[in-house]
Amino acid sequence: MESFDYKEELKRIPHKPGVYQYFDKHNELIYVGKAKNLRNRVGSYFVNDSQLNSKTRVLVRKITRIAFTIVDTEIDAWLLENNLIKKHKPRYNVMLKDDKTYPWIVIKNEHFPRIFWTRKYIKDGSRYYGPYASVGMMHIILDMIRELFPLRTCNLNLAPENISKGKYKVCLEYQIGNCKGPCEGYQSEEDYAQNLSDIKDILNGKISVVTNRLKTQMNDAVTNLNFEVAYKMKSKLDKLSNYQSKSTVVSSSINNIDVFNIASDDSHAFVNYLKVAHGVVIQTQTLEMKKRLDESEEELLALAIPEIRSRFKSTSKEIIVPFDINIEESGDLKFTIPKAGDKRNLLDLSYKNVAYFKKERMLQYERLNPELKTERVLKQMQKDLRMNVLPRHIECFDNSNIQGNFPVSAIVVFKDAKPSKKDYRHFNVKTVVGPNDFATMEEAVFRRYRRLLDEDQTLPQLIIIDGGKGQLGAALKSLKLLGIEKKVTVIGIAKRLEELYYPGDQYPLYLDKKSETLKIIQHLRDEAHRFGITFHRNQRSKKTFVSELENIPGIGKTSVEKLLKTFKSAKKVQAASDEDLGKVLNQKQVKALRGYFQD
Repeated sequence: MESFDYKEELKRIPHKPGVYQYFDKHNELIYVGKAKNLRNRVGSYFVNDSQLNSKTRVLVRKITRIAFTIVDTEIDAWLLENNLIKKHKPRYNVMLKDDKTYPWIVIKNEHFPRIFWTRKYIKDGSRYYGPYASVGMMHIILDMIRELFPLRTCNLNLAPENISKGKYKVCLEYQIGNCKGPCEGYQSEEDYAQNLSDIKDILNGKISVVTNRLKTQMNDAVTNLNFEVAYKMKSKLDKLSNYQSKSTVVSSSINNIDVFNIASDDSHAFVNYLKVAHGVVIQTQTLEMKKRLDESEEELLALAIPEIRSRFKSTSKEIIVPFDINIEESGDLKFTIPKAGDKRNLLDLSYKNVAYFKKERMLQYERLNPELKTERVLKQMQKDLRMNVLPRHIECFDNSNIQGNFPVSAIVVFKDAKPSKKDYRHFNVKTVVGPNDFATMEEAVFRRYRRLLDEDQTLPQLIIIDGGKGQLGAALKSLKLLGIEKKVTVIGIAKRLEELYYPGDQYPLYLDKKSETLKIIQHLRDEAHRFGITFHRNQRSKKTFVSELENIPGIGKTSVEKLLKTFKSAKKVQAASDEDLGKVLNQKQVKALRGYFQD
């Protein structure tokens, strides 16, 4: 970039709204952006280099030429930016990943128009509704329309001259009542058009208009004692009411608006779109975006809205958004950030959809790439526990004793948020006499990390102590003796309310009971408890048995060890024959053993 003088470039860029384009040394377009003030925005890439993220700094180093286009308003810049990104697909721009073709419902421009779905949008005067992101919902609407209204499904040219010449004959659809036979002149275009009027209202979301018309027709039929017609109208009303109950989410006074919301993480963003007409959500879709330069949610949403509106051919004059996206309104477009009421409910509904979509997509990615889940969980733990590094290596301590007898301590190790059982360790406490849980913790922690230091092994990033402030203080005392208290994060977890304690902080930290961080800490604590209890039981059983044998008069420690080595358990010693016992003990000891167990 030695030949590129950004200061000279800035001098020729005006303080006006427009779109800027960055080119690399191969004259390839690598980035497109919009701005209210072109010079200020472009200058920010070069003047504030220290504030840019790493990806953006790489982009800036590649720039060798800047082009710009001045426009009248921000709205124009917004649309032009979107068009340029779609056309050129610059390397460093966010791209919407979902580029599939969506289906439409079309009312064909012809005599006795057919109604069907298609993926081809042809400008032939036909009326198109959609596109529908949910193919299933589109078929539900089409099936309902066909149940409500008898329509032709053939592709005959039903021009008046063809019908008058008697060129066609009615088919099976007429015989079973799905068509009124316009091909033979049994149905007029005026009657057919009345059905089309109702269908258009339904597709536009004006279901109440259709239901009111049907109610009037039903009441007229009842007045004229035409109960068969009244029953048909009642059936149509029931179907429409059932459909409307599933579709209506707000007041019918809300008409022709677009609703957008967004959810994002470090690498992806998801944007949900709802199209609302007459209080009914008639279109919905969530699209995924791949971040390129650590863009903010405001920037991402500003990029997504024109793209999605273009795909769905939206002409809504009002757009509901969760925050200011830094686009000035014009006479043709209004942005609304609702705080309460029906519009706020719609915005919340959009967020529920996008949050669910994000969750499901992330779970899908994590199933295919388990390491993604590991990274996400570790980053969340780092954030929740206020750490400076990812807790890839975690160790948890737990003590066990019964009334001060047989004190033991256990340590379990998690690596990348998963148990590493080969690294589990346990300690027979050597320096503690009596029931002193704090001293037991102090010894275990000291022995563990003195050994790691002596063997030049890596220390964990996080140490968890099963217990409250007392146990945490004991652990911290050992860490200070070893001089590593500032090299690791150490916390205590109390059982009562699952509160987390930090050294020197009198107030505990409470994590959401459903958080993954707390669940992993609980898993560590429970695993340490399980491992410690198992070891403790073995030790207690062994020592109880040994002391029991040593209580037998005439049998010393050496003889007890021989018995254990030969017979393995107390039951086997007791059940052994005098002959087998005689291979280990002398006759006087065998007699003493028999007498002891018979008493």
